[in-house]
Amino acid sequence: MHQRSIKNPISVIGVGLHSGCRVSLTLKPAKADQGITFVRTDLPNTPAIQCHPFLINDTRLSSTLVDEAGVRVGTIEHLMSAFACYGIDNIIVELSAPEIPIMDGSSNSFLYLLSQAEIIDQNAKKKYIRIKEPIEVVEPDKWVKFTPFDGYKVKLSIDFGNHPLFKPENNSCEIDFSKQSYVDEISRARTFCFVRDIESMRNNGLGLGGNLNNALVLDGDAILNEGGLRFDDEFVRHKILDAIGDLYIVGHQVIGGFEGYKSGHAVNNKLLRKLLSHPDSWEYVTYDDPEEVPQSFHYVR
Repeated sequence: MHQRSIKNPISVIGVGLHSGCRVSLTLKPAKADQGITFVRTDLPNTPAIQCHPFLINDTRLSSTLVDEAGVRVGTIEHLMSAFACYGIDNIIVELSAPEIPIMDGSSNSFLYLLSQAEIIDQNAKKKYIRIKEPIEVVEPDKWVKFTPFDGYKVKLSIDFGNHPLFKPENNSCEIDFSKQSYVDEISRARTFCFVRDIESMRNNGLGLGGNLNNALVLDGDAILNEGGLRFDDEFVRHKILDAIGDLYIVGHQVIGGFEGYKSGHAVNNKLLRKLLSHPDSWEYVTYDDPEEVPQSFHYVR
């Protein structure tokens, strides 16, 4: 399998979920082995940040890159999730504000942008990270882990107590990407919030661009969005979307299983950092024969 980028630049304008800033986003082709680079075109000297788990230095309701100079690129997880879906290895992301636009709160719009830009294979082998040994992060009320698996699967569970909108049968979801499609099963699941939390969020400079067009809003036992949910278990499916994006910050597809209970951006990042700090638990692999590549990574899914 070969590395991937896009053939043509493509742009979109939107709003940042937390900053409320209007932002122009442009995706541009990048050379093989260049990785995923974010460029702040609104700042002097247009600083660039290479995507890396150790630069995720703000995880308040999103995954935000912050470099040593304090340059920020916020809420990257939905875009990264789309990159993971199509196996994008090398791309330049230019933005005119400190945050990726939220679009409709899912990754579906980013998949559309990538398809319109035309995804291309490059003349370099794709490197995968294969999990060799289980590795986990356990906190008092949550946990996440990688396990060896010949493919890619994600299983997450959420827990919001006895809240009437979170029915027990819809609080857990497992997706095996050798059998199920990210596009069909995950990409349309939207971010969500509670009305009771909005004032506190905004007092802390978060959620300033949120509205019913880019987030599910829950008020007691009611969903305020017209049309309601896209899936009965949309909440946990969005957590899977987030986790896939958070994990792709490592810059490579993971051959393995990921499982978690009440996962979030902070604990997902801790798992990546722990993984990279334990090199005996994983290895890079490449393939000469496409037939040897696990079915989970046969695009486009």
